[in-house]
Amino acid sequence: MTLGSLFIAHLYWKVAIFPGGLERWWSNFATNGYPSFVPWYVVSAELAGALLLIPGIAVRWVSLYAVPMMIGAAHFWATRNGFWFVSAGAELPIVWGILLVLQFLLGAGPFALGPRIVARPNSSLERLRER
Repeated sequence: MTLGSLFIAHLYWKVAIFPGGLERWWSNFATNGYPSFVPWYVVSAELAGALLLIPGIAVRWVSLYAVPMMIGAAHFWATRNGFWFVSAGAELPIVWGILLVLQFLLGAGPFALGPRIVARPNSSLERLRER
């Protein structure tokens, strides 16, 4: 739930707090020389994290999908401000990336909705066992 909450906070920051809003944030990618697909990927990874990690849907895949974004964020901030968080460096994206890898390895928890939503039909072997 914590990772999903962080994604919500970052999306909110882009839309409501960042000076110039989402439009300025989006244009910063082109200004810094990133390809045009990068902001689309970042927003899609953050939306997937915000919407799917909290209820526990496709947790492993969403976590894995967001890891390259954190690698890119860590590289972006490390080359500009260094490592330490207090100088807006790469420390937070690196820790966030490590947490996403750990979430990928751990998978969804016992209260995740993902397994409950995706109904898998019983195999013929399981149907025979039920009889």
